[in-house]
Amino acid sequence: MSDEKSGTEAEPSRVRELDTDTVERIAAGEVITRPARVVAELVENALDAGASRIEVTIDGDGTDRSNQKTGEGNARPGRIRVADDGRGMSRRDAELAVEPHTTSKLGGADDLREVDTLGFRGEALAAIAESATLDVLTNDGGDRGTRVLVERDEKTVADAGRARGTTVEVTDLFADRPARLASLADPDTEFSRISTLVADYALARPDVAIALIHDGRETLSANGDGVRGALLSVYGREVARRAIELDRTVDIGVGKVNAGDKSRADTAECRVRGAIVPPAETRATREATRVAIGGRPVSNGELVRAVESGYGTLLPENRHPIGAIDVRLPPQLVDANVHPAKQEVALSVSGAVETAIETAVSDGLETADVERAAAVPTDFVTRLESGDVANASGPASSLTNAEVIGQYRELYLLCELDGDLLVVDGHAAHERVNYERLGAALSGEPVPNRELEPPATVSLDPGHLSVFEANEGTIRELGFDAEPFGGDLVRVRAVPAPLGREADPEALCDLLDRLADGGSPDRRRDRLLRDLACHPSLKAGQTLTDPEANALLDRLAECAEPYACPHGRPTLLRIEEATLAREFDRGQTRFR
Repeated sequence: MSDEKSGTEAEPSRVRELDTDTVERIAAGEVITRPARVVAELVENALDAGASRIEVTIDGDGTDRSNQKTGEGNARPGRIRVADDGRGMSRRDAELAVEPHTTSKLGGADDLREVDTLGFRGEALAAIAESATLDVLTNDGGDRGTRVLVERDEKTVADAGRARGTTVEVTDLFADRPARLASLADPDTEFSRISTLVADYALARPDVAIALIHDGRETLSANGDGVRGALLSVYGREVARRAIELDRTVDIGVGKVNAGDKSRADTAECRVRGAIVPPAETRATREATRVAIGGRPVSNGELVRAVESGYGTLLPENRHPIGAIDVRLPPQLVDANVHPAKQEVALSVSGAVETAIETAVSDGLETADVERAAAVPTDFVTRLESGDVANASGPASSLTNAEVIGQYRELYLLCELDGDLLVVDGHAAHERVNYERLGAALSGEPVPNRELEPPATVSLDPGHLSVFEANEGTIRELGFDAEPFGGDLVRVRAVPAPLGREADPEALCDLLDRLADGGSPDRRRDRLLRDLACHPSLKAGQTLTDPEANALLDRLAECAEPYACPHGRPTLLRIEEATLAREFDRGQTRFR
């Protein structure tokens, strides 16, 4: 046993108590608000300890309210366990680490200006211990490890066997805080947040092997072999195959920088790396655009929009890219001490960083094939009639008198109505028809579907697995026949076919995005219908025959709100004959 473990001091302790000035300057507050925050703090500690492998194990949602039944029928209490192969701690450090405001990551208040670690506030383990039973098993490479158990404010320290690294196990989370427990969402939602969080870290740190095990089943496994491997673990093989890796370093201006007694204009390196996916694969929300600063996943709308701006006009309307971007900057340009949970950071050069991201994405896409192939059948009339469902209620529109006289650029229908010219957006019109008929179908019966032969296999995001399992009834009502197929895969046997037009099996991912969003049932249902209506709708480049075009116009006339698609875009424009006459200087006479 080393001198340190025998009680005599052989080297300075790495963990120390923060001074009062530093504590007062840290915008900390309560950090443990839900199980996901426990996971975040422990994963960050593991990464700061230089871990190359991290294993996160969750039973239930980490709280005892979600006791899971084992195969023998026994209750398994909620548990959070994070194990790593990092540096580990000596006995002295392990004892100090569970005390408030103790850390190995800050020496004093001045160090806050250049924080280059994920954690630094010195309160994570102590805050967890206040809310749960905390069991820390660690070894810094010595002959024996140390176990520190904190239970009901009682701390016990003992020798223990463990290889180099740290394992932290949290049980009884919020057991004595019923109000906090009651404020949590349902267990499936809480685990979904954990799953999304672990995926965030896997994408932000693709050099580290990260695994997530839920109730004995591995739901995520990133091998630490790079960003493409991380994308494979989170989004599946097809997304990983299409991914475009980025690694671009640019000099950005940082204004005046103090240098001793002088100040001078200076620049700093901004490195943008990660991967983006061409717009053939998109999502209905921005959740799939992950952004990190220095390996720290952050919530930053401006940086996410910078990623989207890099796509220019390539993204379909109301669709968002899949990507994982990590920005590396000198630490003095990043203030991580602006949010109690460190979910947001302040950048002193945010505009320059946004430009660097947009340029990196744009340059990466220039080398990729961004053509989007539409594989939707065009026999509109046949499929429309064979898959018809109950008409949406509402008075017949004056559009019933409109007559199709031509088409423009394989997208717009040119029609005549009472002497005026109507220009109809075929895609927007078809979306409106699908939306209203889906709504009518859902009010009384499931959405019509069509079997796939052979069935398709879809890879789900880790956070989607629990959402899928918790909403199988709703998913069936919306036309999908799907079941788990091992790991993160589901087998899709049938897809929605509103009005006879098949949705893509990948639309299941968008459906799960919306189900995970939460919100009121009416709002969630409406968003689901909008997304589902879009998938089987006409796309640009799909030419309709005149009978097909007239059939679409007839269906639009039956809609209760025919003049806008579900997303608010107009379905048609009306150009009065008088307007044309005026522009062609014909006065009020039709022919002269």
